Amino acid sequence: MKIAVINGSPKGKYSITLQTVRYLEKKYPDHEFSVLNAGQQIKALEKDFSKAIELLESSDAVLFSYPVYTFFAPSQLHRFIELMKSNRVDVSGKYATQISTSKHFYDITAHKYIEENSLDLGMKYIRGLSADMEDLLEEKGREDAEKFFERFLWSVSEDVFTAAAKNATTYTQVPATVASATDSKRNEKDIIILTDETDSASNLSAMIERFRNVFGYSTRIVNISEYPLSGGCLGCFRCAVSEKCVYKDGFDSFLRDNIQKADAIVYAFNISDHSMGSRFKMYDDRNFCNGHRTVTVGMPVGYLVSGNYSAENNLRSVIEARCETGGNFLAGVATDEFDTDLQIDTLAKTLMFALETGHTAPQNFWGVGGMKIFRDLIYQMRGMMRADHKFYKKQGIYDFPQKNKGKALLMYAVGAALSSEKVLSKMGNKMNEGMLMPYEQILKKMDK
Repeated sequence: MKIAVINGSPKGKYSITLQTVRYLEKKYPDHEFSVLNAGQQIKALEKDFSKAIELLESSDAVLFSYPVYTFFAPSQLHRFIELMKSNRVDVSGKYATQISTSKHFYDITAHKYIEENSLDLGMKYIRGLSADMEDLLEEKGREDAEKFFERFLWSVSEDVFTAAAKNATTYTQVPATVASATDSKRNEKDIIILTDETDSASNLSAMIERFRNVFGYSTRIVNISEYPLSGGCLGCFRCAVSEKCVYKDGFDSFLRDNIQKADAIVYAFNISDHSMGSRFKMYDDRNFCNGHRTVTVGMPVGYLVSGNYSAENNLRSVIEARCETGGNFLAGVATDEFDTDLQIDTLAKTLMFALETGHTAPQNFWGVGGMKIFRDLIYQMRGMMRADHKFYKKQGIYDFPQKNKGKALLMYAVGAALSSEKVLSKMGNKMNEGMLMPYEQILKKMDK
């Protein structure tokens, strides 16, 4: 596959993000990576965009590579995308993805920007990789990069992608040609469809049926509208010490024994008052019997949503944030707004892939930031939140204080150098080259 790499960093070849691309290029030599340093060459590209047009239109896929700058991609990459549109570059039907590096401060909005513009251009978007700046220097970071690219290649081979929304259409019932949900299903995994739906003739019920029909494993439905919840969370914090809810309705045991032990969960709901509805909210609140413990880390999840989901930006953010802070891989969200059968089939395929490969993804800002907030909170309140404190200690979530004295001293030296015009004039690209040295060592080892 021929991949056009659009390097949006103004540093050009000195981009740290680009080192991940170079790593993948060495790791997967059967694919052709052609890099255009768009961020560095943007002024020249404004005068003559022909080189970019030739690269983009001759490639099978486009990979946007960039550092996150102030909530978005750098302005140079913004300008490049403007030029793509004004020059009417034909990339429709091509695959698009992205790699960013940052400290996860609103990498999510940067990725959404690239996704939305890729869809504007008629491309088939595949979720990208949001990496920490130093991830490639660690074995896990390199593994995450490889997992991302393997998922990208699988998505291309299976033609699984995000498409631009069309005009909303009414969902139709499951075609009679689809096999029954009980026929030839594998039973070795426990897959739950969690819903509060009570209308068997609704769009949501039809969506659930469609998913059960096309999914490769047998599923069981847990309808929370049928569970005798005594009431909503009281915020009494009794569970913070005992891990048991003050209510005597048995929900805490039911949650742990019948839901949290599953291999995957698909949430199915109707949008109501810009949320999942009051019953689901009660269910979510009562999950506080687990405190702030991420007890389902690694579990893939999916969503079946009936309603005008594309207009509910906040709800969409909440769903992704829930997965990120919980350490769950979001296999997808299928709605009844457009191409519903295709969306459900894509969700089923992706969830199967995640289950069978154990696929996970590194956390973005929502996950990293959320857990740091919880980390500080639990540590301060450890005398009361004993169960959370025990869990956080065991999982190694307490990663403070940061006492890397060597790096701190080095940064003082770098700061002194940057404050001197005389030193800067003599340095040239030495600083950039020094920053890339550990990455170069990783790449050189791959040549042996």
